[in-house]
Amino acid sequence: MLKSYLYVDNSTEKGRGVFTKAFIPLGTIVEISPVIVMTKAERVHLDKTLLHDYIFEWGEQKESCCMALGLIPIYNHDFHSNCEYFMDYDEETMMVKTVKDIETGGELTVNYNGDWDDEKELWFKAK
Repeated sequence: MLKSYLYVDNSTEKGRGVFTKAFIPLGTIVEISPVIVMTKAERVHLDKTLLHDYIFEWGEQKESCCMALGLIPIYNHDFHSNCEYFMDYDEETMMVKTVKDIETGGELTVNYNGDWDDEKELWFKAK
């Protein structure tokens, strides 16, 4: 499930990102996407590629990783994001839900640390 008003465009400073053609109220599920789950051993290989920047840790103990399909890998980071993502390990899906209202034309962001307002240092220098 992917809301039809979402689109990918260039963000001012962060490269490609996800934007909206319509106002989105707080609490809206904007995307539910399947994931491809990979083993710890497969992650060793992925970490040597550009895909390293687009995969997510997976599992209760973060013992695996996954590649989310849909737009999920394209959402840019913000330490005080307007969306949050959730993982359903049983269904092998990820969901993105708004935690703030988002105006028409606004960029949808997630916090790469997991929680929408987590200010822990990232593994890369955030813009």
